[in-house]
Amino acid sequence: MDLFDYMRQEEQRKEAPLASRLRPKTLDGFVGQEHILAPGKLLYRAIKADKLSSVIFYGPPGTGKTTLAMVIANTTSSVFEEMNASTSGKKDMESAVERAKNNLGMYGKKTILFIDEIHRFNKSQQDFLLPYVEDGTIILIGATTENPYFEVNSALVSRSNVFQLKPLSAQNIEELVRRAVYDVENGMGSLGATITDEAAAFLANVAEGDARKALNAIELGILSTERSENGKIEITLEVAEECIQRRAIRYDKDGDNHYDIISAFIKSMRGSDPDAAVYYLAKMLYGGESITFIARRIMICACEDVGNADPQAIQVATSCALAAERVGMPEAQIILAHAAIYVATAPKSNSVVNAIFAANDAVKTYSNAEVPPYLRDAHYHGSAELGHVGYKYAHDYPMHYVDQQYLPDAIKDMTFYEPGDNGYETDIKNWFKKIKENRED
Repeated sequence: MDLFDYMRQEEQRKEAPLASRLRPKTLDGFVGQEHILAPGKLLYRAIKADKLSSVIFYGPPGTGKTTLAMVIANTTSSVFEEMNASTSGKKDMESAVERAKNNLGMYGKKTILFIDEIHRFNKSQQDFLLPYVEDGTIILIGATTENPYFEVNSALVSRSNVFQLKPLSAQNIEELVRRAVYDVENGMGSLGATITDEAAAFLANVAEGDARKALNAIELGILSTERSENGKIEITLEVAEECIQRRAIRYDKDGDNHYDIISAFIKSMRGSDPDAAVYYLAKMLYGGESITFIARRIMICACEDVGNADPQAIQVATSCALAAERVGMPEAQIILAHAAIYVATAPKSNSVVNAIFAANDAVKTYSNAEVPPYLRDAHYHGSAELGHVGYKYAHDYPMHYVDQQYLPDAIKDMTFYEPGDNGYETDIKNWFKKIKENRED
């Protein structure tokens, strides 16, 4: 590279969006993803030692997939090539593979090929890469926002380590926001801007784990805000709200208000008020609450407050939780609303939670109660001599039911599960009544 090339690259870097300029060149500057990049973790060790094998980075937008690939590009001794599956085709891959063969054969250098949005390649395009990944001609780094186990060739996945990147925490994003404001070399520090603690915390929360969203807002705020009398560009809460088009609401994810809102959300579903449930859901999402946290509460409510009155509730809640995590915001709000409204409008019963709590009490009180001999394992020689006989196989009897004691003697007359009078539990009640009336001892 000559001086003119270097100057041209520097000029391009300065004109690049803030999120691009702020990308670190080394692992030490990388923020977040501690579950895979903390010192001592496999990926951290592989990058540091320049011993990376083919990998796929999977996670929502703005979590650092491309940034991590650029860190690898800056630390590896291998030749690094990149392409985007949205704009590249098979000819581009053929050229990259040909160059990789030459680099390996002539110079003994490996080639790392980074493919962003790899899920956008069709099956035949992905198949093309397979033999070259397998024989080591290229080391593949694939980045995707879609689940690679669904969207990437299974043979390619099996030859790669899949690392899932999670939405960045509010603390991670706040760190990046402050770096963007005050970093002179790569950020906007040379413009003399400041940001209030309130504004930084607000942007970190409403970014919903997407660093790019917060950094774009900071860039817009600094470039469009007039200097105050002291000559500074002040990013206040009001400026931050305007730049990200979200108004700050009273919702502190780490304070009492957080627990008040989630409590109201759960009690609204339990109380069969879908309007209140969806309102508190919207308030949590607007305040930047994690969709995973909300989905967990809906799943718990589906079992604790609906239970067997509608056994479908936990299926709907679980399916919506998985879908929301896979799709991400903003569409995830529709999926979570679907689950919350279903649970809120379902018939209610707390018989399941009462059953397990009652059973817990019994276990604490009768911790040494013995299993009846005929229920003990009889699949070994000598079990009969130990008295493990007399078990009645339910399927040998009418209606697949036989009256038999299953609880230990000490608690044989206890009842833990008592079906309620709502929804499907009326069917459970009627079924138990029917089989016991027609039982054969």
